Amino acid sequence: MKNKRKTIMAVPKACFMVVVIACILGIIVGSFFDYRINVALANKTEIGAFFATYGSYFSYCLYPAAGMCIFKGLMKKGSRYRMLAWVIMAASYFMAVYYSNNYNGSKVREMFGYTAGDSSVALSFVSWAFWVVLYMWVPIVCYRIFDDRDADKLIMTGAAILVAGILADNMNLWLKQVASRPRYKYLITLDEPLSEYRNWWQMVPNLAGSDDNFKSWPSGNMTIASMMFSLPMLSDVLKKRSDARNMICFVIAVLFVLIYGYNRIHMTNHFLTDVCFGTLITYLIFSVVSTAFSAE
Repeated sequence: MKNKRKTIMAVPKACFMVVVIACILGIIVGSFFDYRINVALANKTEIGAFFATYGSYFSYCLYPAAGMCIFKGLMKKGSRYRMLAWVIMAASYFMAVYYSNNYNGSKVREMFGYTAGDSSVALSFVSWAFWVVLYMWVPIVCYRIFDDRDADKLIMTGAAILVAGILADNMNLWLKQVASRPRYKYLITLDEPLSEYRNWWQMVPNLAGSDDNFKSWPSGNMTIASMMFSLPMLSDVLKKRSDARNMICFVIAVLFVLIYGYNRIHMTNHFLTDVCFGTLITYLIFSVVSTAFSAE
């Protein structure tokens, strides 16, 4: 019990502080050098575009994984929770498919040769089913490796990930409208890019509307990527769990977020402060929600 009080999201509090401090330092540096950093790093590549499209897949796998946490925990509690367990599992699976199709569906439809207004409805369905198949392995594997001896811990872990994921996504959408910051990829299409450049604190609420060119701050993709910080929580409900394995999952999450953050700048979509704020806000939301939902 004493050890658990010193952890946040199944890793030591020191890990939490490292992430928060790193994000704050990035925000400070970016506040002075955002534009110059993009000038130095921005350079669209095919590999970068591929990662930008499919990199979020790994984060979205956490939704059906969280759903299986709740499913297995509820099934352990008895048959009267069976229907609820199936509903939540289906909903979490749908979330992964929905978000993937919503954010990256256009690239997949393009891969299948679908053209809106010209191609058949069946082809659109096939491109949607692509995501359904892509996530199919997640609940199957998770069912086999999750430990159901502590049903409450399973349920609380899954619920924390689902609730925090929804909160973070909606918070990000709201903040994008509040800031309405121009993206770097939009600025470089102008004759004088610096004429419309704004720092993150120079907000013009609701200017963005539905125009994606003015939705730079904070980074939505970093909100998605930062969900990976909940990976140690899932590691902590495995049949063969260990603190060392939790730390390995944390390191994997950190590396994934760093690569993703670089990709957002490299692909001209975001500034450093966009990336750091997106990461920090999401990480704090997951930390608070997971602590509130802790079964300990």
